Amino acid sequence: METRYNLKSPAVKRLMKEAAELKDPTDHYHAQPLEDNLFEWHFTVRGPPDSDFDGGVYHGRIVLPPEYPMKPPSIILLTANGRFEVGKKICLSISGHHPETWQPSWSIRTALLAIIGFMPTKGEGAIGSLDYTPEERRALAKKSQDFCCEGCGSAMKDVLLPLKSGSDSSQADQEAKELARQISFKYGAQNPSGAPLPQPTQPAPKNTSMSPRQRRAQQQSQRRSSTSPDVLQGQPPRANHTEHGGSAMLIVILTLALAALIFRRIYLANEYIFDFEL
Repeated sequence: METRYNLKSPAVKRLMKEAAELKDPTDHYHAQPLEDNLFEWHFTVRGPPDSDFDGGVYHGRIVLPPEYPMKPPSIILLTANGRFEVGKKICLSISGHHPETWQPSWSIRTALLAIIGFMPTKGEGAIGSLDYTPEERRALAKKSQDFCCEGCGSAMKDVLLPLKSGSDSSQADQEAKELARQISFKYGAQNPSGAPLPQPTQPAPKNTSMSPRQRRAQQQSQRRSSTSPDVLQGQPPRANHTEHGGSAMLIVILTLALAALIFRRIYLANEYIFDFEL
């Protein structure tokens, strides 16, 4: 498969490194790329203990963008589980629905732990989420062990190592819970789509000491100031040169007209005197 890809690509180098790190299955998760597509992985995770998913083994797909790890993967569950819809991209802070919360330092292993950690949480209407009853989820968890993936031919009961009760198993469970807690805490309250809730804006305080007429005059003055080009540029208002120039021109014309009239009267008066003397 290596000869099909540009080995200098950051995404290819990163995915090959992760494939080598995840080559050996654990008792909690396993993931590997398809033989003919490095950018599509199939994964298997064990349901978290002491939850409605205890005993379940769940299979799914991870589709990675060419810009990985700068952009997040899309996660799709293929095994019925009662928490995430089957065959639909699920909405998590670590999935493709929220590129604004994705961190390039995260990896496919991080995504697997996040799935395990978020399974016992409430769906709250997020995209691809379900809120089945505990009884339904336990029944699906028991049934999940018989699931066989047509895409990769994996049988769930043969993918993961037998569950151990040692410190390594407990550490993986705690890591999944801690990761889910950190992501939920870091990005705060979320709306049904998984995006952070907008912060309410406080209205501007009103000056109750002013009369209605004074407030209207102040609002009109503020509107004129905000629409002035000089104010928008942070400069003091300038005089209206067009208006002043027109007034000056009118004064010059009137002055010239008056001077012409006076000159004509003087000329006519001198001509009358000259004729009288003759």
